[in-house]
Amino acid sequence: MRLYVSKISTIVEAIIRTLVDSGDLEVSNRAEFKADVESILKEFRRKDREITERAKDILEHRGLPYSDLYRIKRQVAENHDFGIGEESVAWIANQLIELFMQSQWVEEIYVDDPTIRRKLRELLRRHMQADSDLDREVERHLKHLEKGTASFEIEYQKQLDRIRRKHGLN
Repeated sequence: MRLYVSKISTIVEAIIRTLVDSGDLEVSNRAEFKADVESILKEFRRKDREITERAKDILEHRGLPYSDLYRIKRQVAENHDFGIGEESVAWIANQLIELFMQSQWVEEIYVDDPTIRRKLRELLRRHMQADSDLDREVERHLKHLEKGTASFEIEYQKQLDRIRRKHGLN
């Protein structure tokens, strides 16, 4: 699961519709509340990039192959109490619920945490699913190459960049 910059405003609007417009949350200042939610999503992206860079540095320092990146990134993320992959949805949902509890812009919460968490997870999964869809589309174009080879990795990145541009997910 990946959070693209181009999806942040869409996700923020979906959260407003799902929780505020439906009456689950009452907010005193919609614009400020929106900015708070957006800040959580941007912080997730920043921290994800930071952890990825840290994992790349570890790979380089230890002389490990690039294929170990995800394993190292997972270790770094666990050390920083951060969710990647499927856990990213839960991490973002937890951060948002904390925000709702502490925000001066949230006047009242009319539903329990598990209900909010379920709604947020469904919403986030739906909008962050693009990553696995892109992966399947890229792999369809690379059937002629063997997975795990250097040429596959190079072509995978090129094809992924091309498809992201095509779908506006830079």
